[in-house]
Amino acid sequence: MLKKRWQLDEEPDINKILALGDSLNIPGVLAKLLIQRGITNFFEAKEYFRPTLDTLHDPFKMNGMEEASTRLINAITSKEKICVYGDYDVDGTCAAALMYLFLKELGADVEVYIPNRLTEGYGVSITSIDGFAAKGVTLLITVDCGITAVEEVAHATTKGIDTIVCDHHQPKEELPKAVAVLDPLKPGCNYPFKYLSGAGVAFKLARAVGFRIGKQEMPLKYLDLVALAGAADIVPLLDENRVLVREGLDLINRNPRPGILALIRVARLEPGDLSAGKIVFTIAPRINAVGRMGDAQRAVELFTTTNFDDAKRLAQVLEDENIERRKIDEATFSHAVNRVEQNIDFENELGIVLHGEEWHPGVIGIVASRLVEKYYRPSVMLSTIDGV
Repeated sequence: MLKKRWQLDEEPDINKILALGDSLNIPGVLAKLLIQRGITNFFEAKEYFRPTLDTLHDPFKMNGMEEASTRLINAITSKEKICVYGDYDVDGTCAAALMYLFLKELGADVEVYIPNRLTEGYGVSITSIDGFAAKGVTLLITVDCGITAVEEVAHATTKGIDTIVCDHHQPKEELPKAVAVLDPLKPGCNYPFKYLSGAGVAFKLARAVGFRIGKQEMPLKYLDLVALAGAADIVPLLDENRVLVREGLDLINRNPRPGILALIRVARLEPGDLSAGKIVFTIAPRINAVGRMGDAQRAVELFTTTNFDDAKRLAQVLEDENIERRKIDEATFSHAVNRVEQNIDFENELGIVLHGEEWHPGVIGIVASRLVEKYYRPSVMLSTIDGV
């Protein structure tokens, strides 16, 4: 029988457990859990349980931030046409909405572009860049993507488009030759915290611009989007992420923007006690659904609208898409399980590889994860798009 393999952490030193327990006046079992999470003294515990905006790191500690903020301010003041290029998941759409709203408030000429998952795939494309050039875009800001877009950024340069990359994914050996590459995981970047979400990196750019123009508090109104992104992307809720998600959740629960309020209500919830867990299991799937089923631009429209009637209409679109996604998900999973039971010999095969021409490309990743949970084996699911 296939079983999970548990790997237990080493027991912390008993003296450290007793010392932390005494300083915080908590039972030893709680002190042990805190130490296993890297919290070893009173001050670290205070920062963990009572995170404040004062503990956020200086955005200019991120490599490339001087160049990025300078170029962006110049584009705003010169009324250049700016395009924010996002991704089709929660993090990507929240990051794009955040940057769009921030730049719009500063009077920038800005638009958002989210690629279609089914027809364009992930990341920046040559075709989209050609379209931006035709419209007169001179500055491209990628959020939650772009760190591997070496060829695409080079192509943008030949079209007269400068690029600022805001990403949080692991870079490859070669970085894009952009005006600036903002990514805490980038080699040579000494930013103190490495695990921001894509929206978190976008927030840092907005914060840097705010500092330079004397409006350092302005980006804080978009922390609700950073919280949605951070919770949904399952970033570790440590260090800055803990601050950003806590402050953002407070905004959502106290005074949610129209799109978020409509989304909460379509999920049959009310603001007031929304937690990171509720975002993961109730809000995030509805946002992801529009990207999985087609056009994630609708999620950005939901986050950026100021009209509650429009927000309710868009939230219902997300709800309907999520219902349809779940139906397709269940049908595909059932089909995949039947194929596994009939064709996979676990005595001789280490993994699961399945192909179905009719399987929807937007759900096969979810189904593959469910197969891993069911069989405890690496699982790959393939579909066919345009004959490939």
